[in-house]
Amino acid sequence: MQKNERIFRYEQAAAILPSRLRKAALALSDGEKAEAEELRLRAGRPLTALLPTGELPLEAEVEPEELETLCDIATEFSRYAASETIREGFLPVRGGFRVGLCGTAVMKDGVNANLKNLSSAVIRIARERRGVASDLAPRLFREGNFVSTLILSPPGGGKTTLLRDLVRCLSEGEAGCPAQRISLIDERGEVAVVYRGVPQMDVGPRTDVLDACPKALGIPIVLRAMNPQIIAVDEITVREDLTAISMAAGCGVGLLATIHAANIPELLRKPLYRQLLENQVFRLAVRILRNEKGRAYELEELPC
Repeated sequence: MQKNERIFRYEQAAAILPSRLRKAALALSDGEKAEAEELRLRAGRPLTALLPTGELPLEAEVEPEELETLCDIATEFSRYAASETIREGFLPVRGGFRVGLCGTAVMKDGVNANLKNLSSAVIRIARERRGVASDLAPRLFREGNFVSTLILSPPGGGKTTLLRDLVRCLSEGEAGCPAQRISLIDERGEVAVVYRGVPQMDVGPRTDVLDACPKALGIPIVLRAMNPQIIAVDEITVREDLTAISMAAGCGVGLLATIHAANIPELLRKPLYRQLLENQVFRLAVRILRNEKGRAYELEELPC
């Protein structure tokens, strides 16, 4: 993504803010706008922009009422229509943005029914990086068949960005990479960023998105309903995810998933992920490495 496009995406994100905060956000230099990853609002604290070097306080203190206004703008003044995701702590926004929310949980029958008295919000500045997976995607096939693959990196390493572009490449089909039917279970709404049924990010023409659904529940749904060749999920975190993933593998479906881990030895040190390797569901791993030129992708065979 070129610098001018990164600046434009930042300014689009700033447009979600109430006017006073928007003015402060737009006062950043072009270089800072291009590098910013998030805008963070905390009631009674300065608005901040998250840069690679850390949070930068801006010249505006967030008032509680401005968090409510932010929700109104993000939902296009139809907050009721977004109640299902608000209670999960986020809002998908037209254009491919996502607003995370914190406040007071309203509990009903043991589950959170709503958020009130909002105290914090974060606007994720999602930037597509089309083409980053183009060289990698054909290498995930053996004899014309997709091989189930894990994407590994520490938090903030770019797993979701790579996953999104791999899904696009596999869905479109390219040289050495036959087009696949993909079911993407986007539990936190960060990969496709579905807004009123339409993915705001390009996840390819043969991709079906199940949005805001836990992976353990979503995998059986798409297996029954969508006849996928590949199921893609972001961030395996709990044992229930492993159970559902193993079931899908038993049905002959390819799997593409991300995990917080720097490398295979780190996976083996964690009991949950060690079980994943022992089950031999995944055969390949992509490690995301950072160097002076940016990110590089290293493909490895997983131990049998």
